[in-house]
Amino acid sequence: MCGIVAYRGRQKCLPFLLDGLKRLEYRGYDSAGVAYIIGDKIFVQKQAGCVGDLITNRIDFEVESYMGMGHTRWATHGKPCLRNSHPHVTMDDRLAIVHNGIIENNETLKKELKEKGYMFRSDTDSEVLLYLIYDYLISEAPYLFDAVRLALERVVGAYAIVVMDRKLDNRKNLVVARKGSPLVIGVGKEDGEYFVASDPIAIVNYADRLVYMEDNTICRVGDNLTMFNMIEGELSSCNILKMEHQLYDIEKGNHNHFMMKEIFEQPERIKDCLAGRIHGYKIKLGGLAGYEDILSQAKHITIISCGSSWHSALMGKYYIEEFVGIKVSVEYASEFRYRKPAIGLGDIVIGISQSGETADTLNAMEMAKSKGAVVIGICNVVNSSLARLTGAGIYTKAGMEIGVASTKAFTNQVLSLILLALWMEQYKAYRKMDIDYRQLVIGGLKDLAELIDQTLTLEDEVKIIAQKFMTAKNCLFLGREYNFPIALEGALKLKEISYVHAEGYPAAEMKHGPIALIDKKMPVIVLANNKQQYDKILNNIKEIQAREGKIITLYSGDEYIGDYGIMVPDTIDALCPFVSNIIVQLFAYHSAVLRNCNVDKPRNLAKSVTVE
Repeated sequence: MCGIVAYRGRQKCLPFLLDGLKRLEYRGYDSAGVAYIIGDKIFVQKQAGCVGDLITNRIDFEVESYMGMGHTRWATHGKPCLRNSHPHVTMDDRLAIVHNGIIENNETLKKELKEKGYMFRSDTDSEVLLYLIYDYLISEAPYLFDAVRLALERVVGAYAIVVMDRKLDNRKNLVVARKGSPLVIGVGKEDGEYFVASDPIAIVNYADRLVYMEDNTICRVGDNLTMFNMIEGELSSCNILKMEHQLYDIEKGNHNHFMMKEIFEQPERIKDCLAGRIHGYKIKLGGLAGYEDILSQAKHITIISCGSSWHSALMGKYYIEEFVGIKVSVEYASEFRYRKPAIGLGDIVIGISQSGETADTLNAMEMAKSKGAVVIGICNVVNSSLARLTGAGIYTKAGMEIGVASTKAFTNQVLSLILLALWMEQYKAYRKMDIDYRQLVIGGLKDLAELIDQTLTLEDEVKIIAQKFMTAKNCLFLGREYNFPIALEGALKLKEISYVHAEGYPAAEMKHGPIALIDKKMPVIVLANNKQQYDKILNNIKEIQAREGKIITLYSGDEYIGDYGIMVPDTIDALCPFVSNIIVQLFAYHSAVLRNCNVDKPRNLAKSVTVE
């Protein structure tokens, strides 16, 4: 879960490497470093902390080097510190490596290499891989490309790597490889100029053509690209694609944090997601063309995802089951993959991932596909691994999301799922939705951006309430029906960026255990703006009152019960979670700011989880 960049060409490499690392810092920020070749020497400069520290303290942009690599780290093996930061180099400074992923058999390999006399200067699995490559290079394979190939044949795990060698025969080439972690190669305007990165955002200003490396491939990046498929055991062609237009905005604008910027972007991103997809009272989803009968006639659908995407999947379950009448199961990708699920030929499996690179989700989808399931992807990144793995899907069109805690990406996932449910319903032989209700839902979608704009005007009210609970150590979120997944999401947001222990529950479950936690110090946020369940949730509020819990009620009527109330814009129950979601996002944000937490880069978290 890190950022990788590399360059080979005729320009000075450090300006690109450092700009690329800055763009990738949202992927990892424990440490940063670069390695580059001048003459027959490798020079390494790295820094614990952020990319800005590296630039400020150690880097001369005008260094005459035309090949190098960079890395910004999120720790897996070895604590965050200078000795564990990348790039790693061999003791004789011959080879350098940057690595994203986990080498699962690193302890076995490390023991073997130690017996051969190798010494290690870090606690990382990446350095083990470096010396494994080095051992093959000096004993069996004089060319770096072959040494990397032989080493990777022995590796168990996931990796995206860049390796370079200062020796004469190899020092004009980078060797890059990928298995289970993203890696792209940008093709420059000049012959022999290439940009390597773990995310196209690092390359967008430098190249408009990309090679998306597939799993189990190795590429020699020299005067041209030489691609080798390890499964087939032979050279393969490079599929060079034009970079798709996407929103790659990494500026905060007038906001103090990316998270706040992205919260306030949601009305516009909702418009992007809906653009061209609503025609009268019908839905058009071009990415699902040809799948109309497969989906509308399905008996059962499984949705797999992780984190906030799992909460959006729960929303999808509610929408599909209510609108279409098809049973939906929602699974954590990490559990689905290993518990031997009953998935077979013709089953429908939908994977949701903001980045399209989430390791657990990709692995689970690959397993489902291998068993003959029809796999469909919902993601935010064009040409991501999930998009390429699945034959059909929906792009959420949320734009680039930098803040680690998902906001606009989550909203557009939920929006994509309600569109999917409506799209499926219109192809059913026996329609489940009343036509008037369908028109009401679609009419509400057309007005949704304006509804969210109105909700965002409540920020000051939310901030005042957050101030009253800035010392609270625990918090509960309660909701019923459509608001239950938002209760889960609200609790996750508060945990992620404020480090407050928080839990989300269906409101009726309070009396089945959690009510034991209620006392006068416990804030309870009750999502009560869905009318059909209001009377029921009112009883739950009274149960909390009887135990002196501090109640914050979201409501859309004329009055509320609780210690504090936030009156939110009124809408139909199917769309009220979009409103509730904005409030819990704002509450988490202001709670984090008041506690002096790093909102955009919360401890121990990375934006895109590309390792298991």
